[in-house]
Amino acid sequence: MPIYNKLVRDQIPQVIESSGKSFRTRILDEEEYQQELVVKLKEESAEYFAAQNPKDSLEELADMLEVIRALAVVHGASWEELEAIRERKAEARGGFQERVYLIDVDDA
Repeated sequence: MPIYNKLVRDQIPQVIESSGKSFRTRILDEEEYQQELVVKLKEESAEYFAAQNPKDSLEELADMLEVIRALAVVHGASWEELEAIRERKAEARGGFQERVYLIDVDDA
């Protein structure tokens, strides 16, 4: 019997049940939930870096976005509020579309 001990998407228990398997789950408290979201983001990030093709890369990016949405709520913001912060930063500093690579800055 594999042991996972990890945060999973909300409908995973139903997916497991529909396959005729038994399982155990528990509901995390707020502190555990936040900690496990961070662990999940690291897991999804590692899976993104290990992806071998664009399709798999996009799947992992989508998973990361889902975790980021949940983390925004944990930090007291909606997806729209997070997007507004991103937009403000993009307006003030730009995005990454122009592929600018900073080499150095002369402090003199």
